[in-house]
Amino acid sequence: MSSGPGNRIAAVVAAGVTRPAAPRPRWLRRGRLDLVFAADVVIALICFGATDGSLGSANADHGSPYSSTQLLLVAFVVCAPLVLRNFLPLTAWVASALAVLWARVEIPPHTLSTAAYLPAGVIVYALCLYAVAVRCKTWVVVTAAVVTVIGASYANPPTIAGAIAVVAIPVFGGVIVRSRRASREQLQEQLHVQERRHEGERALLQERQRIARELHDVVAHHMSVIAIQAEAAPYRTADPPPELVQSFGEIRASALSGLSELRRVLGVLRSDTAETAPQPGLDDLTGLLESARSGGVTVTSGVRGSPRPLPDGVNLSAYRIVQEALSNAMRHAPGSAVAVKLYYGEAALVIEVRNDGCPADGQADREQHNGAGDYGSGHGLIGMRERAAMLGGHLQAGPTGKGEFLVTAALPLDDREPEDTEPEDAEPEDRP
Repeated sequence: MSSGPGNRIAAVVAAGVTRPAAPRPRWLRRGRLDLVFAADVVIALICFGATDGSLGSANADHGSPYSSTQLLLVAFVVCAPLVLRNFLPLTAWVASALAVLWARVEIPPHTLSTAAYLPAGVIVYALCLYAVAVRCKTWVVVTAAVVTVIGASYANPPTIAGAIAVVAIPVFGGVIVRSRRASREQLQEQLHVQERRHEGERALLQERQRIARELHDVVAHHMSVIAIQAEAAPYRTADPPPELVQSFGEIRASALSGLSELRRVLGVLRSDTAETAPQPGLDDLTGLLESARSGGVTVTSGVRGSPRPLPDGVNLSAYRIVQEALSNAMRHAPGSAVAVKLYYGEAALVIEVRNDGCPADGQADREQHNGAGDYGSGHGLIGMRERAAMLGGHLQAGPTGKGEFLVTAALPLDDREPEDTEPEDAEPEDRP
């Protein structure tokens, strides 16, 4: 195939103005055979035979002014473009228009018949124009229609009405077919989009259900065992001390509370609807502090600024950050003293959780480096940082150099940047 400049330009033009052919319905395909193309070939052959026969008869009646080869060539050139319209509709239309004009030059009107144009040429031209109306861009269709009318009025003014009919019928039919195909394609695209979205939702629900099964089979089982053993432990010793009974009771209560929270989370994971259960917030902080005290740490709290209603995301994240900081203190520094301070600024809520049970600085640095502890490397601190970052705030956690471990978080209360507020030097007001 030649790759000259003319062919490249023609390919670019054809690709830019012609849409790909729509997939044929099954009843229009027989294996690799396209029945529409086959019908075009059959119609072209019929038109070719009819045109050659009629021209030969008329030529004989008029004393044979034209040779049979010339008549055969005219019939072929007029009918051949129909074979191309299925693949190159715009090219087929141009070829058909040029063939009609060339036939008028080779056999002038009214020399062999009274018709201004060869009937086969008009049929082939109309079918090619229909293909243009179905597959080419709107401006191409309009241009083809205008060129047809102007050409007919210039070549033979009395045929202008017939030219308009030849244009209107195929163009109107092509526009109807084109609109129906566009609607069908749009509907199919919407169905594909919905199917992809449903597949994504199904995959997400299946993954959530898998996580829920893992949590239920592993975490819930161990917490249930802890609750049962804590309930049975005092009865294994004759006359257990009251302190021991109380301690095991608190362990059992904490395990049962964790189980309840885990069941709520499992319900969320297994459900495909939004969670509507109330979430904890700073209003529940008193119960959280009491739970930490029962876990063996001394907790004090303080508030500065004017407490006010917080956005739901800030309220929940603040509660979870304090909860995780207290859990880390109970896990890594049992018996330590923990101070929880809240500062309500104009633009940010600042949370400070300080405990005096931090390991020595060198040991803490080693733990941060090798992942032996939660000081900067555990999932708990990662989760706290993610909660703060999600709200546009920031969180810092680490040893202070004074034998303490400090967690400080700033959560914005509006769209402005969080205030860089350090409330630790101020004396908090003790909570009642």
